[in-house]
Amino acid sequence: MSERDVTPGKFPQRLSPKSLIIIIVVVLLLITFFTCFYTVDQQDEAVVLRFGKFNRITGPGLHFKLPFGIEKNINVPTQRILKEEFGFRTVQPGVTTIYSSQDYPNESVMLTGDLNIVDVEWIIQYRITDPRAYLFNVDNPRKTIRDISQSVINLLVGDRTVLDVIGSQRANIETLGQEMMNKFFHKYNLGIRVTTVKLQNVVPPKGEVQNAFEDVNKAIQDRNRLINEGKEAYNQAIPKAQGEAQRVLQQAQGYAAQRINRAKGDVERFLAVLKEYKKNPKVTRTRLYYEMFENVFQDAKNVDLIDKNLKNFIPFKSIDNTTTKGVTK
Repeated sequence: MSERDVTPGKFPQRLSPKSLIIIIVVVLLLITFFTCFYTVDQQDEAVVLRFGKFNRITGPGLHFKLPFGIEKNINVPTQRILKEEFGFRTVQPGVTTIYSSQDYPNESVMLTGDLNIVDVEWIIQYRITDPRAYLFNVDNPRKTIRDISQSVINLLVGDRTVLDVIGSQRANIETLGQEMMNKFFHKYNLGIRVTTVKLQNVVPPKGEVQNAFEDVNKAIQDRNRLINEGKEAYNQAIPKAQGEAQRVLQQAQGYAAQRINRAKGDVERFLAVLKEYKKNPKVTRTRLYYEMFENVFQDAKNVDLIDKNLKNFIPFKSIDNTTTKGVTK
């Protein structure tokens, strides 16, 4: 059989009082060192409490504070835009955002002014402007923000018809919602400022109501489409007709001006001839007689003028001429 040593081991020697004091001092120094300093991120501000009472606010960087819990810092994200979602939750933001499949009807289902039910999903974005007021003026600032936001949106939706909420009044609701929320937050001295109110999705509740409403929206879209088509046809036909009318009017005005100018010219010419006629009637009458014949026969060909007083006169024409006309005077 093998032998083994069953002698009890030696117990560690007890620490001397001096060593114990050194260890305690080192531990206290380490605790003091690690509790004397704190860091604040670039997007944060730190609210420092001394014995639980507000003392000061410090900016980003490394700072000193009294150790052993005498002073305590609470970092508040004052330079970041914070967001609250109503009626839905974002599971994973990114290029392809993933939303929770759970519904929140207690936040989104509302009654409109015309007694219809509508499902409104929206977000608010805000920034903390006063970290001291944000931490100490209300018991639960996030819940207060959500409650005020819900009451404001419910009020604005309840003052409008369902078609206005879904259609033309969405932007107005967002603008008024931001203004009203900021007034309430300022009144309660919450230390925040809303920068954005955005209605994400506004639809009737799922089921028969939503199906009926989609039919109504489709009819409205068809009506708007037909109205737009009619306006397009009107805009094509009316300017064309107006242009044609303007062209005819201008032609008529030009023709009228031409006739008037011609008549004035004829009058001036007649007065000039009359003046010359009064000076020498015989010569003027003969000249007018010849001018009349020139105007009458200027386009005629193969015309012979024969004096009616000639007796036993037979005009001899060339055989090459195919037409012979006699005109007596």
